[in-house]
Amino acid sequence: MRNQLLKSIKYNESLDMTCIAKDGSISKRRIKVLQVSEVLFRAYCNLRGSKRTFTIDNVLALVPVVTTERVVI
Repeated sequence: MRNQLLKSIKYNESLDMTCIAKDGSISKRRIKVLQVSEVLFRAYCNLRGSKRTFTIDNVLALVPVVTTERVVI
């Protein structure tokens, strides 16, 4: 999981994240990772519109956001 977070920083990718919140509910967010440590990572959360700190162990899934460009002729 940590490697995928580091890779998203390297390639400047946004991620769709599914994680467990503090109250035990499951949360889905679109994030842009800013900084990664051993246990925590800091990211800009599009859901809240601010920088947030997340625990790596609480992350269930990370999926890179794929954007396709349309060509206008």
